[in-house]
Amino acid sequence: MAKIILVTGATSGFGQAIARTFAAAGWKCIITGRRKEQLQQFAEELRQAHKTEVLSLSFDVRDRNAVEQNLATLPAEWQAVDVLVNNAGLALGRDPFDEASLDDWDTMIDTNVKGLLYASKAIIPFMKKNKRGHIINIGSTAGKEVYPNGNVYCATKHAVDAISKSQRIDLLPHQIKVTAIHPGAADTEFSSVRFKGNEDKAKAVYEGYEPLHAEDVANIAFYCATLPAHVCINDLVVTCTAQANSFILHKS
Repeated sequence: MAKIILVTGATSGFGQAIARTFAAAGWKCIITGRRKEQLQQFAEELRQAHKTEVLSLSFDVRDRNAVEQNLATLPAEWQAVDVLVNNAGLALGRDPFDEASLDDWDTMIDTNVKGLLYASKAIIPFMKKNKRGHIINIGSTAGKEVYPNGNVYCATKHAVDAISKSQRIDLLPHQIKVTAIHPGAADTEFSSVRFKGNEDKAKAVYEGYEPLHAEDVANIAFYCATLPAHVCINDLVVTCTAQANSFILHKS
């Protein structure tokens, strides 16, 4: 029987690569995202390319009611979720604390922290019922050190790190694994979103070295999810070879 993975934020970047990797291995995929048309197109791509079943659910993880309506009431045939990947997240702005936008802060907190909490709370009851499950939270090297002008983005990713540790302890009696993957610089839509469409700034972030690619993180998530039932990788910090931590890079 095919296993089921649920990936939030699956319309681009890590989420899209993760769904594609698992679908290629024959997993059934539940994919979520805000961009309905793009999500539906991706769902059809997965069905055609990998001959697997796909359920696409378009909503914003910041909306608690929408999360509950879509995830807590999954159709019966989709409720046996084996792996939940809390991937939806973003950075907005790169400004000093005193100049940063409160709206940006709200969006990051609501997406990166509350969205993860809402999705987890909706899916955990299914995992408890099945007496198995695996939650993979996508954090960041920004959750390990704070860098200049990172302020609230770094804070949200520190929260992901702490929540992952808490989940791992509290869900232990239910045989639910929790893995946190903390990628460094990766060539996705991340910088375009952070710099609000300024492609020159976004491109400059990745000049002079080879960053991670979305497929790298997808392969790591797949490895973690396919280990024997008695093995759990708790915490992974992953960078490209040119990166030492959240803010030290060697550019040629």
